[in-house]
Amino acid sequence: MAEQRIYSIKDLNRYIRMKLESDQVLSDVWIRGEISNFTHHSSGHMYFTLKDEGSRIRSIMFATHNKRLPFVPKEGTRVIARGNVSVYERDGQYQFYATQMQPDGIGSLYLAYEQLKQKLDAEGLFEPARKRNLPAHPATIGVITSPTGAAVRDIITTLQRRYPQAGIVLYPVLVQGKGAAPSIVKAIEAMNRMQEVQVMIVGRGGGSLEELWAFNEEAVARAIYASVIPVISAVGHETDFTIADFVADLRAATPTAAAELAVPHQGELRDQLLQREQRLRNALRQRLETGRERLARLQRSPVLLHPRRYMLQHAERMDMLQQRLIRAAGHRARLNAEKNARMRQVLERFNPREQIRSARKQTDMAQRQLESAIRAITKSGRQQLHAGIRQLDALSPLKVMARGYSLVYDEQEKRLIKSLKDVQPGDSIRIKVSDGQLDCQVWGMKEDAKHGGE
Repeated sequence: MAEQRIYSIKDLNRYIRMKLESDQVLSDVWIRGEISNFTHHSSGHMYFTLKDEGSRIRSIMFATHNKRLPFVPKEGTRVIARGNVSVYERDGQYQFYATQMQPDGIGSLYLAYEQLKQKLDAEGLFEPARKRNLPAHPATIGVITSPTGAAVRDIITTLQRRYPQAGIVLYPVLVQGKGAAPSIVKAIEAMNRMQEVQVMIVGRGGGSLEELWAFNEEAVARAIYASVIPVISAVGHETDFTIADFVADLRAATPTAAAELAVPHQGELRDQLLQREQRLRNALRQRLETGRERLARLQRSPVLLHPRRYMLQHAERMDMLQQRLIRAAGHRARLNAEKNARMRQVLERFNPREQIRSARKQTDMAQRQLESAIRAITKSGRQQLHAGIRQLDALSPLKVMARGYSLVYDEQEKRLIKSLKDVQPGDSIRIKVSDGQLDCQVWGMKEDAKHGGE
């Protein structure tokens, strides 16, 4: 029988914690309950219990998460919270670790809103960089809203009051209820197909979260994102944002504000035109005055009052310049003639025929000098060679041997015998004479008297 493993309490609690944290549901779960035993610790962490009619769970929300809470939790507050379930190993008690929390007044709609908002934000639908600028002077404005509510009256009244020359294309839609979202999507797509408007206002008047829910639908958000025409979101709910507000190119707090953002005010344009007209008049008047003053100065100018006098002065100056030009031209011609003569002389000295003739003479002389030097060197070398041959011949060992001298080697001819010390009686030796060699043996040895031998 296999040995039964025995766990320590710590190991068992750790095992249970790992099991809970690996569960997909418990790792990210939303729960609803009432806060009790609430404590906001000096460390910033919040400790409390979430309970309902049937049960309760100990909970904690760390300071890094509760700093972002949009409300202050209190004892008895009903909330919905998001987080994970794990085990506190020391006490062996599982508890809920909250990361987000909202008052429980909006229920499942708020959860759906938050989840869709996070999804679309992650996809980049809210990026400010993709939002387009509205046209400064739109010719036609598209309005997508209910045809019977106060919003459409406010929009049309504001547009006609501020910019009556702009056309208005109204596309009536449902703005609440089950069919509202498809109706709004259809209207946005139709406006884009027709391409008759330069900007669209999509919205409705105020209401509860449930009444505004069509503007939190994913289909409406994606239709606004795909629109090639800039969209102003005009949901009449100043404090809260809908998903449509985040995706739209511009968000207006109310339908009236949307109309004011869509078009300029004709009174302001008229004031701008009047200001520019006045600036243009002032500029023309100033330019006219400047021109008149310049013309008056010219009319009083001596040049215009006595033109012949100035013409005679210029004629006299022209005659003087003509004489100077003639003298300068003659002087330049003489200088050029002298320069050409000097250049001709220089060219004669550097005539190629003369240079070739002189170079040939120098070459012939150098060749004769070279041949003479070679002969002298050859003669001197030959003489030195003969002298060296005679000297080598006189010093040749063969010459010495011809006079009666010989060379004595050991038997292997490896060592020249120069002294009695190099041999012993009985050693074989070889004696080279002028016409051959003798193989001999030492029978006796006698040292010269001057060396003190035998």
